[in-house]
Amino acid sequence: MNQTKGTDTKSYIESNRQRFIDELFDLLRIPSVSADSKFKADVRRAAEWVREKILEAGADSAELHETKGHPIVYGEKIVDPSLPTILIYGHYDVQPADPYELWDSPPFEPVVKDQKIFARGAADDKGQFYMHIKALEVLNNTTGLPCNVKMMIEGEEEVGSENLDIFVKNNKELLKADVIVVSDTSMISNEHPSVTVGLKGLSYLEVEVTGPNRDLHSGTYGGAVANPINTLCRMIASLQDENNRITIPGFYDKVAELTLEERKELAKAPFDEEAYKKELGVDGLAGEKGYTILEQLGIRPTLDVNGIWGGYTGEGAKTVLPSKAYAKISMRLVPDQDHHEITALFEKHFMSIAPEGVKVKVKPHHGGQPAVVPTDSPGFEAASRAFEEAWNKRPVPTRDGGSIPIVALFQKELGLDSILLGFGLNSDAIHSPNESYGIFNFIKGIETISLFHKHFGEVHGK
Repeated sequence: MNQTKGTDTKSYIESNRQRFIDELFDLLRIPSVSADSKFKADVRRAAEWVREKILEAGADSAELHETKGHPIVYGEKIVDPSLPTILIYGHYDVQPADPYELWDSPPFEPVVKDQKIFARGAADDKGQFYMHIKALEVLNNTTGLPCNVKMMIEGEEEVGSENLDIFVKNNKELLKADVIVVSDTSMISNEHPSVTVGLKGLSYLEVEVTGPNRDLHSGTYGGAVANPINTLCRMIASLQDENNRITIPGFYDKVAELTLEERKELAKAPFDEEAYKKELGVDGLAGEKGYTILEQLGIRPTLDVNGIWGGYTGEGAKTVLPSKAYAKISMRLVPDQDHHEITALFEKHFMSIAPEGVKVKVKPHHGGQPAVVPTDSPGFEAASRAFEEAWNKRPVPTRDGGSIPIVALFQKELGLDSILLGFGLNSDAIHSPNESYGIFNFIKGIETISLFHKHFGEVHGK
């Protein structure tokens, strides 16, 4: 590590640029997939790696807190108890890389193409939380820390953060802070930086439809016995009407409607519909009638099938009438919907629309509450100033269609809003094959986060 105390942060970052990237590559090579038990040892290896790097960055302490699942890494640097404290949250676990055959390069062997790092977890969330560890190092070795820093990096975000909930509730004094910063979201673009001020909640379920007690010959039984796949497809299709409005009774009862003025503010965010379609390779868009694309993405609830299977899917033909069919379904929620209530409404409705001849099971997986954070807080002001200094532009406040359930948890249990200081782009393909993260975003993010610390120290308490 270069010891250059007294130099400015930008010079330190530039002189250590390649080392920072190399270290991120080491982390990306660890397949820390929390959803698959065969990667359990790798998830732990990632946690231990993160703990070591927090210590190397200059933290006073860093340790693993064991849970019933994967460990939580907690570290801190207390400069002066009288100074404000920033709590950093991130996650070292990643989504499964399947289907592997759709990756242009192996998902856990990071490569650089077109100034982007391609690997599973590059943007979600290894590349983003690691910026905070590097910012800690940068400040420790240059201007000094203007605030105390606490870091909580978990290993179960991609599977619902169930054990983080317990950890937060049991460690409120340890996690006491003045603001929480989360880098696990995206910006509008590198030309239009933004800060996310709203996140959708989530209800995630799996459904099973069973017909006959065994797979049947489709020629012998077809037309007389209910086909579970056909039935499941019809049931799913009925969940939305011709205007893409969800048909579950009571689904919209608690949806917070934005005022006309709030919708006008949201519309100020730059959006090129033609470029959006071109980037996705589609010639049309579908969404709830009566709302713009940005509103559909940010302020309206949705229902999507994430996977559907059953019967024979191997090579060639097999004329089977399957016994079972399955689907995974997610609903993205908005204030003031409650994910427990929505899950119950879905289950009741889905069971009610099952026709004779099949049996239906609904298995809830995980969920989280939606969250909105204020734009008049010291944290948001510090973020705005940091972007303005690093990017020469004031960031646009936006609402994101993604879900980070712990934001609502932090509001409830710690009484703190989270500043969603994300540096990813929608084109990063998180959760998909060929996930990437721009080197520019990684390096510029370290600079911006370092400036956030400076400005938060200045504006806190004013």
